[in-house]
Amino acid sequence: MIKNLNALDIVSFVFGLLLLTIGIMNVFMVHPVSGIIYILVSLVFFPPTNNILKKTLNFTIPFKLKLIIFILIMWFTLGVGDLSEIYGL
Repeated sequence: MIKNLNALDIVSFVFGLLLLTIGIMNVFMVHPVSGIIYILVSLVFFPPTNNILKKTLNFTIPFKLKLIIFILIMWFTLGVGDLSEIYGL
């Protein structure tokens, strides 16, 4: 199933898991709408979603763009998000 697993796919998967976790926490602790948005954005980071985009739309999101999106989302989450106030970050 996984033939071409490289370091960028692993890092992207970890980013996706972190955003998915933040999304689930937002759904239950802050607001469902922001949590669902986090969950939907996290799907972009998982390699199977990237493969589906490549097959259906002939389009992939470069890792550099994923990294920029991840940094911005984490910055917003930890800087101005309600979740950071709950945990005192």
